[in-house]
Amino acid sequence: MATLVSFHAHPDDECIACGGVIRKAHEDGHRVVLVVATRGELGEVPDGFLGTGEELWQRRIVETQAAADILGVDRVEFLGYTDSGMMGEPTNDRPGTFWTADVDEAAARLAEILKEENADVLTVYDDHGGYGHPDHIQVHRVGMRAAELAGTPRVYQATINRDRALAGRAAGNGPELADDFGTPESEITCAVDVTRFTTYKRAAMRAHASQISEESFFLAMPDDAFRFAFGTEWFIREGEGPGITETELEL
Repeated sequence: MATLVSFHAHPDDECIACGGVIRKAHEDGHRVVLVVATRGELGEVPDGFLGTGEELWQRRIVETQAAADILGVDRVEFLGYTDSGMMGEPTNDRPGTFWTADVDEAAARLAEILKEENADVLTVYDDHGGYGHPDHIQVHRVGMRAAELAGTPRVYQATINRDRALAGRAAGNGPELADDFGTPESEITCAVDVTRFTTYKRAAMRAHASQISEESFFLAMPDDAFRFAFGTEWFIREGEGPGITETELEL
């Protein structure tokens, strides 16, 4: 049995980016640990959704555990930073945000978990965070440094296949894409077919009801479109390639 640690910025990122490989690792008999940098305090929530006196971060912790249970996660940890908001917003620079965190200090927190778990594989994000979100970029920086500190042997950088996303957009299965969205397929080294886990992945998304409504892009699309968009998870592993050389995480 190996141990996979999957590191993410906010609640719900885990099921969108890595829900398939998490569930696959669980079904293959491996231990899975989910680490989330923030509690997603700045997410948008519909009026009247929260209970009286309930804070969004409280609900998102509950949602994260529910999604983790669906995906087969054995342990959930939050690093304790606050949500930085989208790039360029005043919230980026508030004290305590993940974006303002010292990389070595944050990496030490994550490295402690990696050492406790004797992690074999760590997932982070690519160096631009998939689409430029500051907390996602910081996941890359902190995660890569933590792997160095802990001696974690294999790190996979979750990314978005820009070519696949553009094809989906052309077929009417996605929103407009920013110029810096995703990574060209030629730069991706690992493509994991998680089609048989998409029902779990979608159920985990549904567990994050404060952020992912039934009318959202994720849940409103037909099943075949969802399988096209989310049935493969894409990663970059330094030292591999060029091109796709792996079809699963090396656990």
